[in-house]
Amino acid sequence: MANKSKTMIEVKQIIQLYQSGKSKRDIARVVGISRNTVKKYLHLIKARGYSYKEFLDLDDQSIYEVLKEDHSKNKKGPVELEQFFPYMEKELRKTGVNRWVLWEEYKAKHPNGYSYARFCLHYQQWSKSTDSCMHIEHKAGDKVFVDYAGKKLQIVDRQTGEITPVEVFVAILGASQLTYAEASYTQQSEDFISSMQRAMIYFGGVPAAIVPDNLKSAVTKSCKYEPKINECFADFGFHYGTHILATRSYKPRDKAMVEKAVSIVYSRIYAPLRNRIFYSLAELNEAIKERLEAYNAMNFKARNYSRRDLFNSVEKSALNPLPAEGFQIKHYSLATVQKNSHVYLSQDKHYYSVPFRFTGKKVKVSYTKTTVEIYHNYQRIAIHGRGKNPYGYTSIKEHLPSAHQFVSEWSPEKFINWAKAYGQSVHQYILKVLDNRQHPEQNYKSCIGILQFEKKYGKERLNNACIRGLYYNNYSYPVIKNILEKGMDQLKEESIQRQLPLHDNIRGGNYYQ
Repeated sequence: MANKSKTMIEVKQIIQLYQSGKSKRDIARVVGISRNTVKKYLHLIKARGYSYKEFLDLDDQSIYEVLKEDHSKNKKGPVELEQFFPYMEKELRKTGVNRWVLWEEYKAKHPNGYSYARFCLHYQQWSKSTDSCMHIEHKAGDKVFVDYAGKKLQIVDRQTGEITPVEVFVAILGASQLTYAEASYTQQSEDFISSMQRAMIYFGGVPAAIVPDNLKSAVTKSCKYEPKINECFADFGFHYGTHILATRSYKPRDKAMVEKAVSIVYSRIYAPLRNRIFYSLAELNEAIKERLEAYNAMNFKARNYSRRDLFNSVEKSALNPLPAEGFQIKHYSLATVQKNSHVYLSQDKHYYSVPFRFTGKKVKVSYTKTTVEIYHNYQRIAIHGRGKNPYGYTSIKEHLPSAHQFVSEWSPEKFINWAKAYGQSVHQYILKVLDNRQHPEQNYKSCIGILQFEKKYGKERLNNACIRGLYYNNYSYPVIKNILEKGMDQLKEESIQRQLPLHDNIRGGNYYQ
């Protein structure tokens, strides 16, 4: 026992001297042992997954067991532990399960079995956890880690032979290590969000948190404590009911799992595809999918189960369900409410109404493929279906002041139907006016002015005036006004060709006398 105590004192002295900055040669001289023995003890403590501080806090008996374990020739441990550890590895991924709980289960079956400390040491040795930074037991359904591979794949244009490099997105679930990968043209927000959605569909559920690297599509501004998440990605997380936990900059431990997954993707996907040529992104992704399925179905090293098996038995049921509808990517822009109670969305070249009390206010416009939402001070003040006709108006009558509500009812259909009642020529002429390349509201005003002539001149004269206007290929309110005021609609057909072009500035014959 005295010899044992002396050994423990020596080991503690070695650690203390090493922490104080002494070299291994100096430590060996002070303690009176060889330098190789010093190196052996320091390496052994690190290999067992202890920090030097944690190791010094152990009692002599626990230190003795750790050191004694290294001298044992039986590295694998007893048979009952070898049979118990695969079950233990799966169970540790479940919520609330820890080593103590499983050790109690083990002791219930084997009352004369190992102590808790020896049990944990055997498990560490079995699982080959020699790197303390990798010693993380992820809970089922807790996190998915995402990143892009540093090296790109490529597709080739079949006609020109042009080579286009493409990005490779990788996502891996923490507990089961089930992996998803696909190629996309860019790392930009739309491609990134689309890849994330397909990863969720592949997993068949949503984990509690997404852990992305600090790419711009995920993190607008990185920070050790509170990184600023990209607004579109934050909306994605809210839609799927999951949290966004960005990794810390220059902290490889935060993303060790996905970094390892990327490395495996290189060997399991890149390498087998290296001699193949792909002519489209869809063709490349189909090949990636085949290799990915084979990889997920492959057994872990020294295990009798695969990532897919572990996912089905442990993690699948722990994921939250997918939302009923997929996420639509949102874009944002700023606008000022115009005097006509509308905002202009330049992406659509379209106008959308807001309540008139916000005239002159700065607003934020959020839009998807199908919907446009308008916010003022974080309050939604209007929502519309996405308009597709350039320079058109999408209006809600109640948004406009009473003086403008009639204008809100203007539409091409309104004037076309109105013109049909006055005759075929009027109908054709109004169609031409609506096709003019000017602001739609100005076209509508021109139509009203032309159609109002029916009250003064009647349908027949208005119809004849439009015939003359169509002949001159000039489509505006002043043209019809001149024709009607000068009585040109009542001229005979053969005299039309002798007329000069219509214009207010044409001088008459008397001017030159």
